[in-house]
Amino acid sequence: MIELPRHVIPKKLASGTLAYYYNVPTKYRALKCPIMNEPLGTDFAKVTSRAKTLNEQFDEWDLARKGLPVSPGPIMPKYGTVDWLFREYKISKAYLEKVADRSKSDYEWAMQQICDIKTKSGDRIGGRPVKTITPRAADKLYDKFLVGTGKKLEGGRQRLRTGEKLIGLCRKAWRVVHRLFPDEFDKDVPNPWTGVTLKVRAKTVKPAVTRDEVYAFAWGAIDKGYPEAAATAVICFEWLQRPENVAGGHMTWADYRAPSAPSTIRVVHHKTGTIAPHPLEEPTDEGLVRFYADAEEVLAKLPRLGVAMILRDAGDGQAKLWRYSSLNHVVARLRKGIDGVPTHFTLDACRHGGLTELEEAELTDGQGRALSTHKTQKAYEGYAKRTAKRMLSATRKRHAHVLANEAATNVQNEQQNGVQNENRRAGKNS
Repeated sequence: MIELPRHVIPKKLASGTLAYYYNVPTKYRALKCPIMNEPLGTDFAKVTSRAKTLNEQFDEWDLARKGLPVSPGPIMPKYGTVDWLFREYKISKAYLEKVADRSKSDYEWAMQQICDIKTKSGDRIGGRPVKTITPRAADKLYDKFLVGTGKKLEGGRQRLRTGEKLIGLCRKAWRVVHRLFPDEFDKDVPNPWTGVTLKVRAKTVKPAVTRDEVYAFAWGAIDKGYPEAAATAVICFEWLQRPENVAGGHMTWADYRAPSAPSTIRVVHHKTGTIAPHPLEEPTDEGLVRFYADAEEVLAKLPRLGVAMILRDAGDGQAKLWRYSSLNHVVARLRKGIDGVPTHFTLDACRHGGLTELEEAELTDGQGRALSTHKTQKAYEGYAKRTAKRMLSATRKRHAHVLANEAATNVQNEQQNGVQNENRRAGKNS
């Protein structure tokens, strides 16, 4: 018989499958144990791993409750400290399910930056109890967040963007962990990071590339033996898929002209959980109109190595997913040797370029969001670049509006003048 981890109970589902649940004994609930019960699933390896983490949390709480010392080793931070808070955040659903894989390294760096800040007494912020971080302390820490070194910060320049990111991370981590462990926080000020006044900064606009630049890169990459990089760039531009989702295998051959939808490419946006079925063609009286003929020509050069569209040949008949960072390095290397490709060409810039083209095509907000699957207008507008083409289009419309108003005013004035003249003539005749 399998030995279950502590506090884990099995239950047989209606389907006959055995599922496992983490269940803290009732006597500890009476003592206000903050460790929540939760379903652990049916995969015993994952059950064991998660139960180990939850039991470590339980043991920390139990030792602290008894007034016994909690080992503050490098893997087990002291219960109730800032180090502990960030560890709890990293194992929460808010982090595991909501933070993109490509962003987690940035989050790790940011949390380490915060915890390693030294106080006046020389100890780390990470070792301080969460309750000691007051609103005044948060303001002082923000000033420390702004300080950095390096060529980009010469002349007394501050890390304004980094400061914003660290404040946002602290605010979010405090909110998530406070919900799970309310007794470890100051009841009067549970989140000292709310309301921190941030310095105003001029926000940079992410680069976007044009259609001509995307296809110059695509055919150059194909010529150099990298059809995967070519197809990824085109998919990001034409169908607005996030590049990490393309590299992560969320774009499959089954999504492209499937027997059930032979004139559609189905784009699954893993981040938002939305699906966009982009039509590829439309029959008209003049004949069949293919909307993405150039893109499909690039896809035709892509070898079918497996279920996912973007795979790399690992040899011996094996195909593997690309690491997103590796694919980015390939793109950065290729762009240097292809004519017509700018230095700011990236997979992200391809997607931004596609979203910018939606705006230049003067689609309505609803039409643009239908293609991009952004859920809010604010999120969609964040990608709209103020290009010269958009500015010219807006200027034309504004100028036409002014001319129309002037024409209407002239007509009205002429009518009024005509009435006045008639009245004068009538007065003279009388």
